[in-house]
Amino acid sequence: MKSIVIRQPNELVIEEREIPTPGEGEVRVKVKLAGICGSDSHIYRGHNPFAKYPRVIGHEFFGLIDAVGEGVSKQRIGERVSVDPVISCGHCYPCSVGKPNVCTSLVVLGVHRDGGFSEYAVVPARNAWHIPDSIEDKHAVMVEPFTIAANVTGQAKPTAQDVALIYGAGPMGLVTIQALKGVYNVSQVIVTDRIPERLAMAERSGADMTINNGERSLQEALEEKGIKPTLIIDAACHPSILQEAVNLASPAGRIVLMGFSTEPSQVAQQGITGKELTVYSTRLNANKFPVVIGWLEKGLIDPDKLITHVMDYHLVGEAIEVFEKDQKRCCKVLLTFAE
Repeated sequence: MKSIVIRQPNELVIEEREIPTPGEGEVRVKVKLAGICGSDSHIYRGHNPFAKYPRVIGHEFFGLIDAVGEGVSKQRIGERVSVDPVISCGHCYPCSVGKPNVCTSLVVLGVHRDGGFSEYAVVPARNAWHIPDSIEDKHAVMVEPFTIAANVTGQAKPTAQDVALIYGAGPMGLVTIQALKGVYNVSQVIVTDRIPERLAMAERSGADMTINNGERSLQEALEEKGIKPTLIIDAACHPSILQEAVNLASPAGRIVLMGFSTEPSQVAQQGITGKELTVYSTRLNANKFPVVIGWLEKGLIDPDKLITHVMDYHLVGEAIEVFEKDQKRCCKVLLTFAE
């Protein structure tokens, strides 16, 4: 089989490897589609502190089960599945309180263990989620990105009366817009970014208002309209954002941090306690695959609004270049592995 391997930072190859055999409790997935994520790019460029090399990257993938290991029903062979990349122990403290995404022995496919940019991938059977026939393939591969939005909203618990502000109109910001509008009917979703084309993508995904904070002060733009966001989501992850979010938030508001920077943020405590703000952080997803599959079945979200490129896996180097450099036109790139 062919596998896309990062041998070391900035060295990407397509290797011929043995087709793996599933062990006890595992299934083998014949991969059909896989999505490129920022973390794949970060591993390729050597900017992911958690990755070990060499590594088959890819944590967003969909395919068919074509073999099963001991303890797994043979009836699962032929099943259409989307794979949750979060592998957890199930018994540590985080797992016991419903947060397997920060398991003390966390393993993430495509980061700590070989992932889905391969013709075949072996994964725990419990991580392979059945995809109903009503969900088309290109939507099934998008389940994982939308689980990020499901994790955000699961923490913040949006309501229709919320006024939400999202920093960043990249893929994670865009999936969150769709969840807030399509699932939770949030009254107003405002998105800020510095790239006009990204703001246009945000509008197509359901944003009610967009603000280019490279052209004007975000604070002035909101104050001009008398807006105090009750829910602020940082999908841009710059260290300067947290203090600004504290300043902009409504009393009793919530702030959600979607990513992490190694640079410190300087935040005055008075703004947080004076308004009694709640600050959440979110990483990966905590058992959110069935949630997103339900959203897709009900037509509450539309992955097509994010998919801008579909390319054969042999062109993975070009595909990553497009993903990294063409932020005006590119949002989500899918790689095809099998018909």
